[in-house]
Amino acid sequence: MSTIVVVGAGPQLGYAVGRRFAAEGFDVALIARTRSTLEKVADQLAAEGTRVEVFPADITDRTALLAALTEVEQRLGPIDVLEYSPAPTPTDLSAAPIVGALDLTVDAVLAQLDLFLLGGVAAIQHVLPGMLDRGTGTILVTSGAGSGPLIAPHVANIQVATAGLRNYLLNLHAALAGTGVYAAHVAIAAFIGQGAPTSQPDAIAEAYWQLHRDRSAPELLIEDLPADYLDKGLADKFTDD
Repeated sequence: MSTIVVVGAGPQLGYAVGRRFAAEGFDVALIARTRSTLEKVADQLAAEGTRVEVFPADITDRTALLAALTEVEQRLGPIDVLEYSPAPTPTDLSAAPIVGALDLTVDAVLAQLDLFLLGGVAAIQHVLPGMLDRGTGTILVTSGAGSGPLIAPHVANIQVATAGLRNYLLNLHAALAGTGVYAAHVAIAAFIGQGAPTSQPDAIAEAYWQLHRDRSAPELLIEDLPADYLDKGLADKFTDD
């Protein structure tokens, strides 16, 4: 039985990705900060016949994150697919507010690095050696499209961190050529669950499955933003997982 671990699992995209891979016979491990949220998602998946377990951990606490990934391996076996899709909660944004490009400071960037870049590097480097040893595995990392494909100056501190994560994934994709391990970045320029059919969780999850199956593209852009996205008034809709 194969295992997918969804890091940053929430009730929209995290649930949909788990459900799509479970339909192909995967066991599902869910990692996020809040146990109650994870258990609600897990209950939905379990009701559909999925073998699913939860592993509460704060992504910004790398010791806790690595311990959770280790526990996944102990309980469900080797991790075949890592899906990393962190999103700031309202509490996160209160503690470390969104800062635009004109007002960017070192501290404003540092506050985002743990969640996006450093957590992603830690998670990937935990699963990567085993994948390389087995000659197979998939790493899918999600961020907002402001990481590169889209310019969003009103959320500059987040985009600096996610741009580093995107760059890492694109380079990792190239470095893994011929190893049997596949890595790709998914850039989401959409409010998940709103707008066009392509921005619905199930549609995005299907795109993830196709990336895993086809194992070729270094990046996928999912684009469905309103024309006035760059208005600062839309910044409060940045979190949607």
